[in-house]
Amino acid sequence: MTGHDLADSLSTDTDSFLPVGVALLAPLLPFVAALMPGASQGQDRARWVHGAALGSLMAALGTAVLVGVQGETRHSIFQVDALTAVMLLLVTFLGAVVSRYSCHYLAGDAGQNRFARWLGLTLCSVLTLIVSGNLLLFAVAWTGTSLSLHRLLTFYPDRRAALLAANKKFLFSRLGDLCLGGSVVLTWNALGTWDFHEMFTAAGGLHPGEKAGVDFALIGFLLMFAALLKSAQFPFHSWLPDTMETPTPVSALMHAGIINAGGFLVLRLSPLLVHIPAALDVLAITGAFTALFASVVMLTQTNVKRSLAYSTIAQMGFMMLQCGLGAFALAALHLVAHSLYKAHAFLSSGGVVALKKSAWTPKERAVAHPGILLGTLTAAVLMTVGMGLLFGIRVESDPGVLLLGAVFLMALAHLFWSLWSANREFILLVYGLLAGAGAAALYFGLHAVFEFLLAGVFPAHAPERSPLEIGVLVGVAALFLAVTVLQAQLPGWSGSRRMRVLYVHLANGAYLGTWANRLTSRIFQNASDTI
Repeated sequence: MTGHDLADSLSTDTDSFLPVGVALLAPLLPFVAALMPGASQGQDRARWVHGAALGSLMAALGTAVLVGVQGETRHSIFQVDALTAVMLLLVTFLGAVVSRYSCHYLAGDAGQNRFARWLGLTLCSVLTLIVSGNLLLFAVAWTGTSLSLHRLLTFYPDRRAALLAANKKFLFSRLGDLCLGGSVVLTWNALGTWDFHEMFTAAGGLHPGEKAGVDFALIGFLLMFAALLKSAQFPFHSWLPDTMETPTPVSALMHAGIINAGGFLVLRLSPLLVHIPAALDVLAITGAFTALFASVVMLTQTNVKRSLAYSTIAQMGFMMLQCGLGAFALAALHLVAHSLYKAHAFLSSGGVVALKKSAWTPKERAVAHPGILLGTLTAAVLMTVGMGLLFGIRVESDPGVLLLGAVFLMALAHLFWSLWSANREFILLVYGLLAGAGAAALYFGLHAVFEFLLAGVFPAHAPERSPLEIGVLVGVAALFLAVTVLQAQLPGWSGSRRMRVLYVHLANGAYLGTWANRLTSRIFQNASDTI
């Protein structure tokens, strides 16, 4: 090898390692700040972790620039691509905000040093998860995230409700770890590798439309169950509303790649999962039911933070629905937007009560006439399809994107119909149509932006849909349509005894949390007796 060839080789290695090296600073800095000796006071450790979080944010910005210039980079067990850059920016930004907030929130608290340490380790675990290019490293970071979060959830060990919620999450998380661990073992047995790129290459050997074999199917279903358990999907959701006894910064931190880590798993491994359509169907059905169930329960909650928690469960369900329908770019957009919004909502939850008092409440309205309601919903669907066609969306190639857009526009149409029915002003009807068209354009426009940003990350071709999968699409659409119609009819039923009884059941989350609490208490009581 000549000196010129050696120089070219070293230059290539440097170029390939540089984005990975910069990205690795993101998890490394919080790790060092969390374990660095010498913090005599909690406020010192909190400032160190906040400074490290700001440094991680700078590293994420540098990674995004390098990805934009060089594209995807893999080095050893790490992978840096557009999805990595987006998630690094999201998590480091929220980490910087939450760490700053916690400096003041826990000022003077005897446990502030301990809180800051576990906050830094949690951020380190999540950021390691994001830069992983290897399934084994991904699983280790996945478990590390859960274990470090557990220490934050039990920050107040004297609060029985907080301890019970943390123990409940601990059990569900270990089930998720078993599923992910099982997929790690099966992947090695089937492919002899844990490298994501090699796994995707093996899956890419299947022709578009060809179903995966038994080994791939088992791996896919285990990954799918791990994602559902991580993202608090029905019926494993009850731990999330019960964690509201923890410090508010923890509630916000959970939206920085923790509660939505299940969605990230599906997005990262989507080139494999698209060849296992049955797993995606289960994901879509579970997500749709969770979204509807949690949305209804949320409306009955009187506690602000519990209401926000059920809202998160519903949004995670909707994100799983998006993943199950193959709308991966849309799910990534949803993940980013929801994380930013909900973290802000939790950090500002103290002012929600005052805001609620000053909010406008519409007059009691009459039951919607079936003809008017049907016309409104039909207009929403037609507007969605028409705007989608303008943006190049086709029913045969992107049915999930159109379906989700129609669901969004139906909800918006119901909102504007409620406003119009309270005032009966024609101008509101015009504003509603314009707002609907604008919302549809924004929906498809942002989808196009994320498809452009994440081009090459997600599979270009999804397998053809079987009649069963088409039935799932139709069933999901019918389910959301039925809920919208029922919501419009609720004013006429609100005084009935059955509705009052149903309200009580829903306010208690259909008692799933009660059953889970009893099971958790029994398991941990037996464990303590054994010890």
